Amino acid sequence: MAEYLTGEKKKEIFAEFGGTEKNTGSTEAQIALLTFRINELSKHLHKNQKDHSCRRALLNMVGKRKRFLKYVAKKDIIKYRELVAKLGLRK
Repeated sequence: MAEYLTGEKKKEIFAEFGGTEKNTGSTEAQIALLTFRINELSKHLHKNQKDHSCRRALLNMVGKRKRFLKYVAKKDIIKYRELVAKLGLRK
């Protein structure tokens, strides 16, 4: 696990988006966790442009988050719009 992502931070994200801190499987919680990790990796890549393994991991996470968002949009469009607004994904 990365040093920026502590257990307390994960529990906080899961409690906010998944309902409880034990609900790690909810799609919304996974999207929120991926968004947090993506933001932290982008900050890292601004400082370290030549870290190609990190860039590849970042692109994989972005693709995974995109698939999760597509699933939520297909399942419940209202929940999708609330989640996107709460996370600030679309500008």
